[in-house]
Amino acid sequence: MAVKLKKGQRVSLDKGMQHALIGLGWDTNGYSGSSDFDLDACAFMLGANGRVRCDEDFIFYGNLQSPDGSVIHTGDNRTGAGDGDDEVIMIDFTKIPTDVQKIAITVTIYEAQERRQNFGQVSNAYVRVARTESNDDYVGEEELRFDLAEDFSIETALVVCEIYRHNGSWKFNAVGAGYSGGLEALCRSYGVDV
Repeated sequence: MAVKLKKGQRVSLDKGMQHALIGLGWDTNGYSGSSDFDLDACAFMLGANGRVRCDEDFIFYGNLQSPDGSVIHTGDNRTGAGDGDDEVIMIDFTKIPTDVQKIAITVTIYEAQERRQNFGQVSNAYVRVARTESNDDYVGEEELRFDLAEDFSIETALVVCEIYRHNGSWKFNAVGAGYSGGLEALCRSYGVDV
């Protein structure tokens, strides 16, 4: 049975975990706007300074894989329709370079300002970590789950969680922090050239 986390909780990942699936899911509330919601999961591979080493350390729908193959985005889901994970990021811990200290997992709303959308119009958002046997395993065995229960009223970007190194092992931090400014603001914060 998966461990359910609350905002701010930190837990160690199993030392034997070599491959992990980071599944993100959400629903949209009743909404009278003319545009569909398009939420995008992203991963930022960060050095000790909290910034990407290069722009290619930003993994998203336009750059589906890190240069070393350690972090892979399985593709953009433009509608979020259906049950289960809406977008998935795969991590191979055996390939992560030693100078990467943290992987920030985020979700943003595509063209949020133009479409007048925010995370107050999104519900049932979650992130889960599942142990997998390889990057071809899209289900895995769920180990951790963090349901984002907070009501974000104006935010257009979320840092959902962080996976980070601590004393030689990997830990999970349930962040759940909202930001205005969308993807561009997150990119600037993490040192991606936009």
